[in-house]
Amino acid sequence: MPHWVWQKDFLGQAFVALGEVIGSQRGRLERALTGVPGKRCGTILLLAEELSNCRDIVTMQLCANKLDKKDFFGKSDPFLVFYRSNEDGTFTICHKTEVVKNTLNPVWQPFTIPVRALCNGDYDRTVKIDVYDWDRDGSHDFIGEFATSYRELSRAQSQFTVYEVGQGPQWGSFGVVGSPAAGSAWCPQVLNPRKKCKKKKYVNSGTVTLLSFSVESEFTFVDYIRGGTQLNFTVAIDFTASNGLPSQPTSLHYASPYQLSAYALALKAVGEIIQDYDSDKLFPAYGFGAKVPPDGKISHQFPLNNNVDNPSCAGIEGVLESYLQSLRTVQLYGPTNFAPVINQVAGTAAQVTDGSQYHVLLIITDGVISDMMQTKEAIVTASALPMSIIIVGVGPAEFDGERDGPGTGRGPGDARTQGLSGAP
Repeated sequence: MPHWVWQKDFLGQAFVALGEVIGSQRGRLERALTGVPGKRCGTILLLAEELSNCRDIVTMQLCANKLDKKDFFGKSDPFLVFYRSNEDGTFTICHKTEVVKNTLNPVWQPFTIPVRALCNGDYDRTVKIDVYDWDRDGSHDFIGEFATSYRELSRAQSQFTVYEVGQGPQWGSFGVVGSPAAGSAWCPQVLNPRKKCKKKKYVNSGTVTLLSFSVESEFTFVDYIRGGTQLNFTVAIDFTASNGLPSQPTSLHYASPYQLSAYALALKAVGEIIQDYDSDKLFPAYGFGAKVPPDGKISHQFPLNNNVDNPSCAGIEGVLESYLQSLRTVQLYGPTNFAPVINQVAGTAAQVTDGSQYHVLLIITDGVISDMMQTKEAIVTASALPMSIIIVGVGPAEFDGERDGPGTGRGPGDARTQGLSGAP
């Protein structure tokens, strides 16, 4: 989660069951916010709508021409706000473009949005688009608005589509100028009756042109697995001295006769889920942050089974066995460096990038990353590779630093990070 999310002021909270939202009238539930003593925190409105199975994603680009001038000095700083219409007739913001400074003829960058977010798979559902002039203080000036739909937008794949932008709150009544036949300009007209009454020559507040519109399918994890993608699971375990001596009950590596260590519990919890998707059940397993025999050098990617040529272990039980064996032979040391093992797995992932192989690296650690810059660089370098990174934090240490790691992607071909903390 981005670091700025954790720096915002707390405004309130509400507890509600999913069934309450779905079962409420028209899927609309309003609740009072609480949590700040002696202060009324306002209310929150929850809307429920079942998502469609549509997996398409749309990439489009728009530009505008002759928008109204809103700035006293200069022209306008326009941006677009897209709204999806809800089942109850209200609208929800689903996308904002970037601001193009000081122009009445902006060209916005192409952007991508899931069809579910735009119209929930209903091609004829209204999509409302507002045009604003950006102001530094947040009081953006309204330029105009128009309405369209996914179906109407999709027709632009073979033609330019020009929308007239009208001012004011009355966007709903519009007419189609011309027909949507190929090669013609299709113009839903949006007018402000109030402004039209005042200015007889008022036509519009500018036009917005759809320059491009393309659609592609978004494949899910299950699609890739069913299509033959092989999942390769790799484990990396923290052997730094901050975990405590394995022989002491206070150590996170301590295993009593009646209970596994915190590391072993975390490994089983995650590994036993992932291993079912790995066909050969052979998992490379590494340790980092320890002095290893025979020369006592510090290593951040030593094989737990002590086999450099073949670090794979047979199943999660094999990883656990090698992990316990390493605890008896290495000396816990430091620092906590993630980059070497990430680069190790990234190197393997780079060998096959045709979609047939996908790599998941599980890192289990007890504290803050020592090589944060190198780790971020390693993740960015691996961002074009078919791999994911799961970081599980054990023990009482703070893991806010791990939350700041870069992570993007929708599936194989996009590296991503997922931080999980709070393991016992």
